[in-house]
Amino acid sequence: MGRKRDPLDDRPKSGPGRKSKKQQPPSFEVLKKSDTDKANKKPSHRQKQRLKKRQIKHEVLATKKSKREASKTESKQGPAAKKPKLLFGSDGEGDGSHESSSDGDGELVDEFPADAHQSDSDDVGDENEVESEEEDDNSDEDMEIEKDSKKLLKKEKIDANMSQAELMLNVQSHEKFTLPSGQEVEKETTLPPDLAILDNRIAHIRYVLADFKSRHEDGRPRTEYVDQLVRDLCSRFNYNEFLMRKLLDLFPVEIMNFLEANEYPRPVTIRTNTLKTRRRDLGPTLIDRGVNVEPMARWTSVGLTVFDSKVPLGATPEYLAGHYMLQGGSSFLPVMALAPQERERILDMCAAPGGKSSYIAALMKNTGLLWANDANKDRCKAVVANLHRMGVINSIVTNYDGRAMPKTFHSFDRVLLDAPCSGTGVISKDEAVKVSKDERDILRCSHLQKELILSAIDCCNANSKTGGYIVYSTCSILVEENEWVVDYALKKRNVKIVPCGLDFGKEGFVNFQQHRFHPSLKLSRRFYPNTHNLDGFFVAKLQKFSNKIPGEPQAVKSDVVAAEPDISEAVEEDVEDTKKVPSKTEEKSDTTDVTVKRKQAKFLANKIKKPMKGGLKKGKGKMKST
Repeated sequence: MGRKRDPLDDRPKSGPGRKSKKQQPPSFEVLKKSDTDKANKKPSHRQKQRLKKRQIKHEVLATKKSKREASKTESKQGPAAKKPKLLFGSDGEGDGSHESSSDGDGELVDEFPADAHQSDSDDVGDENEVESEEEDDNSDEDMEIEKDSKKLLKKEKIDANMSQAELMLNVQSHEKFTLPSGQEVEKETTLPPDLAILDNRIAHIRYVLADFKSRHEDGRPRTEYVDQLVRDLCSRFNYNEFLMRKLLDLFPVEIMNFLEANEYPRPVTIRTNTLKTRRRDLGPTLIDRGVNVEPMARWTSVGLTVFDSKVPLGATPEYLAGHYMLQGGSSFLPVMALAPQERERILDMCAAPGGKSSYIAALMKNTGLLWANDANKDRCKAVVANLHRMGVINSIVTNYDGRAMPKTFHSFDRVLLDAPCSGTGVISKDEAVKVSKDERDILRCSHLQKELILSAIDCCNANSKTGGYIVYSTCSILVEENEWVVDYALKKRNVKIVPCGLDFGKEGFVNFQQHRFHPSLKLSRRFYPNTHNLDGFFVAKLQKFSNKIPGEPQAVKSDVVAAEPDISEAVEEDVEDTKKVPSKTEEKSDTTDVTVKRKQAKFLANKIKKPMKGGLKKGKGKMKST
C-alpha cells in the first residue's frame, strides 16, 4: 500500500512515479500560522529600509500638503478683497457661485490623505514581505557594493578638492611671477644651465603670454617676455636664436611639443619592394630572423615599422636580395601624391639615394621610362646600386644640373622634385641644423628651389594624355622654402595647384605674418613630428595646363626649348596666317618667315626624337643606363 504521508510535511515529492501519474496525491488541510507568530517576527533589514523610505515619503507629502493649503488660503483671500460679495443680483446666485468656486477649489485638494497612503504602503509592504525575505542575501551584497561606491565617490571628491587647491596655488604663484633682471641674466650666462629653473620659467612665461593683458607685470612690454622665452628655449634645447624665433612663429602654442619631438628619433620604417615580394610575405620572414615588425599605417600598403631587431637591417638576405628598402615614412608621401601610371615617362630630378625612384618604378611595374637625375656625381653611385638591387630595369641615371634639364629633355608626363632644403624637418636625424642654419642659408635654399621648380615645370608636358603633373616636396617646415616657392611658381608659369590625394596632414598656409599667398595653397599638405610622428615634410601637387611661358612673346624663342605639342601649334598658327591675303609689300617677307618657321619646327622635332632612339649626345653631364 505504501507509506502514509505526514500531514505536517509540506515538501513536494522528488519526482512523479508510475502511480502518481494515474491518481492525484492526497490533500490535507495545512495548519496555518497564527497571527501572533507574524506579529512577534522581527523585521528584516530590507523591511527596515522600506519603512524608512515610507516615513520620508510621508514627511514629504505632509510638507507639500501644508504648502498647498497655505497657497489656497492666500488665493481665497485675494479675490475676496478685490471683488465684493454683492456683485451678483441675488443671494441664490451668490450661493451658487460660491458653490461652484468651492468645487473648483476642491479639484486641487488631495483626495488621498496621508493615512490612505500609509495604509496602501503597509499593504504593499505586507505583500512584499515574502519577497524581501528571499532577497535578504542579495541585499547584503548590494549594500557592500553601495558602500564601496560611496567610498569611491568620497575619494573622487577629495581628489577634486585637492586638485582645485593645487590649481589655485599654481595660479597664485603664476600671478606673482616676475622676469629676471639684467644682472641675473648675465649671471646665468656664466653658469651652466639649470634645467629645473629653465623649465619653471618657460612654463611661467607661456602662462603669462596666454593672457598677457591680465597677467603681465606692470611696465613690462610683451617683447621682453618673448625675448626671455627665446633665450630660455635656446639654452634648454641648444638652438640658435634665429631658428628658434622661426619655430616660435610657426608654433606659438605647440612649441614645447615640437621641440621635445625633435629630441627623439622617429620610428624605423622599411618599404616593401612589390617588384619582388609582398608585405604579407616579407613580415613573417623578418620576424623569423628576429626583427619585430608591424604594418606601418592605414595610408600605406607597403610600409613596415621596425620596433626591435636582433640583426642589422642592412645585412639581411632579404635586404641584399632587394625585397625591402630602408626608407622614412615621410618619403612615401611625394610618390603617393605623384601617383605614377604604367607606360609613362617620369623624371625624378633630385633622385639620390634612389628610394623614391625605386618606389616609382615599383608603381609603374617596370614599364615606361624612369629618368633618375642628381647633380652630385658621388651620390649617383648610390642611385645605381639601389636600382640594381631592387630589380629596376626601366631607368636611366644621369648626372645633370637640374636647372639645365629642360635643354636636354623636356617632354615628361610627370615630374617629381624633392628639392634640397635646410633640413629643419629632420632635426632628429641631424642635430647640427640647430646651430648651423641662419637667414642667409634659408634665402640661398629658397632661391635654388625657385630655379628648380621652374625647370621642373618646363620639363613637364602640358598636353600629356595621362599626366602633366609636378610634385614639389621638401623636408623643411619653413614657409620661405615651401609656400613662398610654390606661390612664385604660380606667378611665373601656367600651373595650378590640385589636391595631393593624401587624406591626412595639415593644410598649407595662405596667410602667414606679412605674407599673403594664393588661396589654392591650402590644398598642399604639411606634416609635423609632434602630430603625425613623421619627419617634418611639405608636399604640393601642381598641374600644368599650358606649355607657353607667360610674359614671353611668341616670336622670340626662350632659352628653354618648347615642347613637341607647342611645335605643332606653332605650325598650325603659321598655316592660318598664310591663308590670310597679304599686301603686295608684305608678301615676300611673310613667305620667307613661314618657310623659316617651318624649317625650325622640323629641326626641333627631329632633335627631340633623336635622344629617344639613339641616346643623348655628349654634353657636360654623363648618362648611365640600367
